[in-house]
Amino acid sequence: MATKLSTYQSKRDFTLTREPSGEARPNPSDTLRFVVQRHDATRLHYDLRLELDGVFKSWAVAKGPSVDPHDKRLAVEVEDHPLDYGDFEGTIPKGQYGGGTVQLWDRGTWAPQGMTAEEGLARGDLKFTLAGEHLHGSWVLVRMKAWSGKRVNWLLIKHRDEHAHEGDADALLAADSSVASGRSMADIAAGRGRAPKPFIGAAPDTVAPDAVWDSSAGLAPALRARRKAPTPKPKAKPKHRPKPRPAAAAMPDFIEPQLCRSVDRPPAEAAWVHEIKFDGYRIQARIERGAAVLRTRKGLDWTERFKSVAAACGALADGIVDGEIVALDQDGAPDFAALQAALSAGKSDQLIFFAFDLLHAGGEDLRTLPLSARKDRLRKFLAKPGPLLRYVDHFDAGGDAVLHSACRLSLEGIVSKRADAPYVSGRGETWTKAKCRAGHEMVVGAWTDTGGRFRSLIVGVHRDGKLVHVGRIGTGFGQGKLDRLMPRLQAAAAEHSPFSGPGAPSAARDIHWLKPELVAEVEFAGWTDAGMVRQGAFKGLREDKPAEDVEAEAPAPAAKTELAAPARTGRSAPNARTGLVMGVPISRPDKVMWPEAGGDGEPVTKLDLARYYEAVAPWMLAHLKGRPCSIIRAPDGYAGETFFQRHAMPGSSVLLELVTVSGDRKPYIEIDRPEGLAAVAQVAALELHPWNCAPFQPDTPGRLIFDLDPGPDVAFAAVIRAAQDIRQRLSQIGLESFCKTTGGKGLHVVAPLAEAKTGPSWAEAKAFAHGVCRVMAKASPDRYVVNMSKKLRTGRIYLDYLRNDRLATAVAPLSPRARPGATVSMPLTWAQVKTGLDPQRYTIRSVPGLLAKTKAWAEYGDAARPLAQAIERLAG
Repeated sequence: MATKLSTYQSKRDFTLTREPSGEARPNPSDTLRFVVQRHDATRLHYDLRLELDGVFKSWAVAKGPSVDPHDKRLAVEVEDHPLDYGDFEGTIPKGQYGGGTVQLWDRGTWAPQGMTAEEGLARGDLKFTLAGEHLHGSWVLVRMKAWSGKRVNWLLIKHRDEHAHEGDADALLAADSSVASGRSMADIAAGRGRAPKPFIGAAPDTVAPDAVWDSSAGLAPALRARRKAPTPKPKAKPKHRPKPRPAAAAMPDFIEPQLCRSVDRPPAEAAWVHEIKFDGYRIQARIERGAAVLRTRKGLDWTERFKSVAAACGALADGIVDGEIVALDQDGAPDFAALQAALSAGKSDQLIFFAFDLLHAGGEDLRTLPLSARKDRLRKFLAKPGPLLRYVDHFDAGGDAVLHSACRLSLEGIVSKRADAPYVSGRGETWTKAKCRAGHEMVVGAWTDTGGRFRSLIVGVHRDGKLVHVGRIGTGFGQGKLDRLMPRLQAAAAEHSPFSGPGAPSAARDIHWLKPELVAEVEFAGWTDAGMVRQGAFKGLREDKPAEDVEAEAPAPAAKTELAAPARTGRSAPNARTGLVMGVPISRPDKVMWPEAGGDGEPVTKLDLARYYEAVAPWMLAHLKGRPCSIIRAPDGYAGETFFQRHAMPGSSVLLELVTVSGDRKPYIEIDRPEGLAAVAQVAALELHPWNCAPFQPDTPGRLIFDLDPGPDVAFAAVIRAAQDIRQRLSQIGLESFCKTTGGKGLHVVAPLAEAKTGPSWAEAKAFAHGVCRVMAKASPDRYVVNMSKKLRTGRIYLDYLRNDRLATAVAPLSPRARPGATVSMPLTWAQVKTGLDPQRYTIRSVPGLLAKTKAWAEYGDAARPLAQAIERLAG
């Protein structure tokens, strides 16, 4: 809540007031909570606070809530408050913001009526019910049109119901005792009586899931304040064992770096500290007599490549510093692609050296000291670091929460280190790394093209001394990356395949073999059972590690970890009531979205929906990322009121990208990260409908979709034959195609399109799709129709080509549908598109397990073909 609470925190000095700073994590709740605090400050008023999205939305009600529906009470909107403020009762010192006595006057649960709370707030008409000790029934907050200065004024009004009392406006305000302690305002002011009984109940101190990354100082200051001490204390040593001391020694030219062991989750023991994992080049800086030499993890001298960093290090005292050189994106997060671009352009003036260890200083070898002592020395060593040198802070508790925060912020992961361990070169047991997404260094053994245009890399890793093929990488190649990559590929050309062993690719006209000397950094969704990469994306070439050192690396379980792996079945565990998925709070997690899934008799809840999105995120994001996305929301489940949201709404989650497109001033949402899927689950988005453009290019067609919509009397077997018919016709004109269920009674045939520097336009893509459908309808008028009129569909299948327009959308692969049974739009292999196919078997319950076994759409990234050639062939 660092951003939501920034105004709250900026107004208070927590060294002077006992108000909560917002750093504690409250106990989770299956329902939304509210509190009303009587506040005797400059004047007596009542503060109404409604829990929403991890904070209390707050209003100062001047005269207190009235139970008379005719009485409209002024409620001034104030800054968001932390949830643990719901347990605050006491005095705020005079002279501080809001100085005076605070009493917990009422508390209980609340729920929005008729719409989501976000919609009500956006409209300025929030209807809700209260179930407290004093306040009950239905209420409304209505935003006034006239604003007073920077204040936003609302009216708090009681609705007519059994809890209303006309003509008795202040009937409840006579109650003078605290609902939490029983104390009067006078008792609280005097400090008499018992402490208030907790209602929110703060959980143990830990890292918030929505911490804010600050590139100048690591995680946000509010989050760093959670650390129990500046540095962890090493475990006590036996008295007979001497305390390690730094040894006086000459400074070596280079120290082999300590390396991390990969783990699934960070260690949970208190002896470990945790740092953000940087996505850059590991560098060791050796400073002597005002000059610095920068070496890679293999000892290569890269001082000339990082001249600016070397100059900055030269201002430090003599010593050896271990760290990482990183390029930062516009949001201040590490960006490996930007680092590659900077190196290619010979520009290092914007690169940052993040220092995390000190190995030698003051003529002393510090490696025998515990990490905690080395980092203390490093902090002092970097007392005046300058803009290009930064100290890497750490956290001494909550490794699981640090990892969740890093993942939520699209960082690479975290590194965990034993605070009491010395520095030991090589890969040991005292440093581990846990990543948010799978990633690996891979040797590039070949590349492929289509019609002379680059399509993919063929990569491998060393196993038992052989370079083993592990897959093709067909995404992640922007034009800038390709401009830097192609000369390297051409320079490494070879006549024969470098791969060996089972599954090695065979020679083909579109494969160009390479010497096994280039190392690529690849991000991917995981390994298949056969050891192949799933959904790999290219990040860039690495030059700091020889290709012969690239071996298969499998994460080992972290010892005694307390963090369970995310649920992958889509079904809530019996005790899973936290409502937290990928670090995103899910309010009202037990809200039923579907009464059952596929006839299993078990309701599918909002929390189940979020966990389903988490389970399929790696696969699904390949078809969402970089594309504006409309959503179908159903706050009361699929059978209730639903609405199609095309544009972003005020207050959209920060986990969603907001993008504008030409010709439209209103922004669209874009789901580019796994946590974004949890964010749309939070607003009950049951369906996702992305554009069909090329990623990050809304004006360029990226795929064609043929929607087969049968008439009510058409058997599904006829739809299957129609899909096969379209596939055959597209193949004849040079387009590869894929099939998926729609989650309803139809099928989608999808043809990925290769990017082109110019054209075809959306109009040409739509005309082409129309032409294909027209040819089919002309050849089989008894089976197909291209007119959308329902009266013409009797006994026939409507070939819907209209989704191939710039603003048109289609349901995403793996998106649920707001229909009975919680069905899903499931990608299929063409072998599955045959008699007996049952679209109803693909549901939120079944799909995560099926997805782990299927090879459907495995070649999608390599199957894109130029549309221009297909247009020519269709016309011919």
